[in-house]
Amino acid sequence: MDVDKIKTPSDIKGLSDEELIQLSKEIRKFLIEKCAVTGGHIGANLGVVELTLALHKHFDSPKDKLIFDVGHQAYIHKILTGRADQFDRLRQHNGLSGFPKRSESEHDVWEAGHSSTSLSAAMGMAKARDIMGESYHVVPIIGDGALTGGMALEALNHIGHDKTNMTIILNDNEMSIAPNVGAMHNMFGRLRTNQNYNRAKVDIDGFLSKLPGGHKLRDSADRIKDSLKYLVVAGVFFEELGIKYIGPVDGHSFRELGEAIETSKRINGPVLIHVITKKGKGYEHAENDKIGTWHGLGPYKLDTGEQIKGSATAPSWSQLMSDNVMALAEKDKRIVAITPAMPVGSKLTKFQQQLPDQFFDVGIAEQHAVTMAGGLAANGMLPYVAIYSTFMQRAYDQVLHDIDRQNLHVVFGIDRSGLVGADGETHQGVFDIPFLTHLPNMTVMMPKDEDEAAKMVYSAFNDYSGPLAIRYPRGNGLGVEVTDKTTGVPYGKWEVLREGRDAVVLSFGPTLQPLLAAQEILLKEGINIEVVNARFIKPLDTAYLDQLNERQIPVMTVEESILTGGFGSLVASYFNDNGFAVPVKRLGIQDEYIEQGEVDQLLQEIGLTTAHFVDEIKQMVQNEKTEN
Repeated sequence: MDVDKIKTPSDIKGLSDEELIQLSKEIRKFLIEKCAVTGGHIGANLGVVELTLALHKHFDSPKDKLIFDVGHQAYIHKILTGRADQFDRLRQHNGLSGFPKRSESEHDVWEAGHSSTSLSAAMGMAKARDIMGESYHVVPIIGDGALTGGMALEALNHIGHDKTNMTIILNDNEMSIAPNVGAMHNMFGRLRTNQNYNRAKVDIDGFLSKLPGGHKLRDSADRIKDSLKYLVVAGVFFEELGIKYIGPVDGHSFRELGEAIETSKRINGPVLIHVITKKGKGYEHAENDKIGTWHGLGPYKLDTGEQIKGSATAPSWSQLMSDNVMALAEKDKRIVAITPAMPVGSKLTKFQQQLPDQFFDVGIAEQHAVTMAGGLAANGMLPYVAIYSTFMQRAYDQVLHDIDRQNLHVVFGIDRSGLVGADGETHQGVFDIPFLTHLPNMTVMMPKDEDEAAKMVYSAFNDYSGPLAIRYPRGNGLGVEVTDKTTGVPYGKWEVLREGRDAVVLSFGPTLQPLLAAQEILLKEGINIEVVNARFIKPLDTAYLDQLNERQIPVMTVEESILTGGFGSLVASYFNDNGFAVPVKRLGIQDEYIEQGEVDQLLQEIGLTTAHFVDEIKQMVQNEKTEN
C-alpha cells in the first residue's frame, strides 16, 4: 500500500501480517527520506512502526483513545490518520507539528511534548468513560524511560488501586533521549530476559485450578503461586500494583502484538503489555546510536547519516557552559553536575566521562534532580543542575520550596532559554523569567557572549551565594574569545554597551546583537540611543535605574520571553513603585504560546528583529519629543 494513500486507520484494518510487514518497510523508507530534509525525532519513530500499525489495526481510533507519551513517537500515528502529505512541512513554520496536536486531528486526543503524562491523562479519560456509561478502550503508550517520572508512578498506583480498565503499552527500547538509568531500568532488563515468565504463570494457574476445594489447600496453593512467581521474576512490580502483566512481547512481530492486544481487551481491569522495540530500527545509522544522537536531530545525508550542520563555527552554548563548569569541577570536587536524562542535549557527556564521581544522570525526574541538588548543597557541595527551560517548569515547586526557601547555593544552568524553533510551543523556553524572578532569594542572569558566560560561571561558584540561574539560548555562541576564566562579574551590575542621549534600551542575551545593529542604523538618522546589557534580570541594577529617572529619558525593554511578569514588568514596576515618571515600552512575547518554526521566522512574526527595533525606537523618541 502506498503511504500517501492512507487516509484513515480503517485503510489498514483488513491487511494481513505479510501486507503489514511490507507497509512497515514503506513507512520506514518514507520517514527516513522526509526527516532527512526536515529533521525530527527519527530514532523513536523508526522503533514503533509495527507497534503503531498494530494499535490502529486492533483498536478503533478516535473512539478508542490512543495517548502517546512522549508525543515525539507519534509520526506513524500521523501517517495512519491521513497526514502523510504534510510531512514535507514537518516541524516547519505553519506546518505539521512534531507532536500530537488536538487542532490537527480528531485522532490526537492528548498533547504531550514532555514525558510521563499519559497514564494520568488515561486515568482521567477512563474515569470519564465509566461515569458517562460509555464503552471504549483507553490506551496510553509510554516508554520505559518516561515510566521513571514520578507522575507516571503516581498514576500507576492509582490505576492499580482502582482497577481501572485500560491497556497500557510499555514501549521498552532501553533508551529515552539518552541511555536509561536507575533501578526501574534494571528491572525492565530482568523482565526482558525472563521470556518464561508468562508461560510459567499459565502453567501454575492451570495446575492450581485442578486442585480440590478447601480454603486451607487453596490458601497454600496461592502462597506457592506467589513464591514461584517471585522465583521466575525478581519483583513482579506491575502485578503487585494490581495491573495484569503481558510480556515481554516482540514489538516488531504483528502476530505477537495482535495476540497480546486481543488478550488485553478481554481482561476487565488494567493490563500492561510490555513491548520490546529497537529504537532506530531499519536505518543502520540510527540503530547503532548508543548515546541518543538520533533521538532528535536536524537534516542529514541519507546515504551516510551525516548531519547537515549550519554555518556556525563557534561551539554551542550548551557545550560552552558545560566546559566552564567542568573546568572548575576539576579543581574543586565539591562541584557536581546533575541532569534529568539530558547528558547529550546539555553537552555533559565529557563531564560524565572525565568526572564520573561528580556527575549524576537521574533519569526523567526533574523534581528529584532539583531536590537532590538541595540535599547536596545543604551538606556543603556546589551542585550545578543543567536543565532545559521547558523542563524547569516541571520542578517549580522544588525550586521554590526546597531550594529558594532554604536559600541553598544551587546553580541552575537554564538551557534552551528563549525560542527553540522546531519543537514548538511545548518546548519554547519563554516562561522561566516570570516564575524564577518572583522567588525572594533567586538570582537570574544571562550572558551576552562566551567571555561573560565564563565569568558568570566563575562568580556563581566562587563569589555569589544562594540559588542562582544562568540562562543561555539554544544554538551557538558568537565566537568571542574568553579572556580570563578566573574573574567574575560584579553582582547585580549592568553594563552600558553604547552610550546615548535620546532613549535607553535594556536587554540581555541574544537580543543585544540586533539592538546594537539598530543603534547603528538610528545613529545615521540622528537618533542616539543607549544600549545596556542588563545581564542581571534579578536583581535589577537599581542604581542605574535611579540615574535614568534623573535623566528623564524614555526606556525600552526587550526580552525573548513572555512579557507577563517578565523583565520589562520588573523595570516598569520599579519605576512605578518609587514614583518615577519614566515612560517604559516593553517588547517581547505577548500572552500566547509560540508554535514551531525557524527562530528567525518566529522573531520576525513576534516583532523582535533589528527592523522592528528601529521602528519602535523612532516612534518612542518621536512621541517623547511631541509630549515635551
